[in-house]
Amino acid sequence: MPSSRDIANDASGARQAGFGFAAAHDLPIPYLERTRRWYQALGYGAPYEWAHYGEVPFQPLCKPLSACRIALVTTAAPFVPGAGDQGPGAPYNARAKFYAVYSGDTASDPDLRIAHVAIDRQHTRADDLAAYFPLAELRRQAVAGRIGSVAPRFHGAPTNRSQRVTIEVDAPEIVERCRADGVDAVLLLPNCPVCHQTVSLVARQLERSGIASLVMGCAKDIVERVGVPRLLFSDFPLGNAAGRPNDHASQAFTLDLALRTLEAAPAARTTVQSPLRWSDDPGWKLDYCNIERLSPDEIRRRRAEFDEGKEQARALRELQAALQRGEDRQAGQSLSSGP
Repeated sequence: MPSSRDIANDASGARQAGFGFAAAHDLPIPYLERTRRWYQALGYGAPYEWAHYGEVPFQPLCKPLSACRIALVTTAAPFVPGAGDQGPGAPYNARAKFYAVYSGDTASDPDLRIAHVAIDRQHTRADDLAAYFPLAELRRQAVAGRIGSVAPRFHGAPTNRSQRVTIEVDAPEIVERCRADGVDAVLLLPNCPVCHQTVSLVARQLERSGIASLVMGCAKDIVERVGVPRLLFSDFPLGNAAGRPNDHASQAFTLDLALRTLEAAPAARTTVQSPLRWSDDPGWKLDYCNIERLSPDEIRRRRAEFDEGKEQARALRELQAALQRGEDRQAGQSLSSGP
């Protein structure tokens, strides 16, 4: 039996002989391992415990896709005036985060940004909404009769590290809104690593409620660890789950492949990988959250930036909670005062 060294040497020789083998690092980015090492190097102690299930619910489409009403769930945030830079190429902006489920009208084009999450800022600029929120293409598919209709509302899922809040608060709220809109199936589009966990947890609850779902994502290992019914994996930098930016053909192909996976998946844990490539050079996969590529000074700078972002997010959460308490108190006073 050949040794591991013999096998490695044989593979190396095959590449040198022109067999066309891909580079050794031309594989899906291991986000779970990268982020674990990243936050430990920044000094945050015990690694984050990602959600993980053994059993996965599965709801087949209850009718032909051409008769289905499809909704979108996104982790993108509505633009917040006065909250700092949220445009293309913006640095991470915790002030633009949102902490409660929101909904928007699908008849118009929303202004959604992803400056509030940890996308791959080194390799993408988030300058094309259609690369992470395929509403316009979904409307075209409805006009063409590929799907029955687009749901009247899309929904925003907060990027929440608290799995309890996602499972007990946000996911049930999204399910109820989808049921109120008569939705048959949902496409969920995450952006950052935690976003992928969030929408995976939402997808599981949608399936249990009788609504079919499909995650369109770029972090394969995180989604598959949680356990979802269907995943369309695009091997692209985070922030491009719906196709290459400013490339309509790529976006149309990606959505069509998502719809085909939605209707044809035979069982839970179906993963389909898009054949599209981000670049002929896979070197971009070596950069995201790769602590080995940072100097000690750069690590200290990243730690300071992260701490600042956490403080901004904490202050924003407290402000939003205070505003909500004020609204609840005002509503209670109105009810108690009577007509």
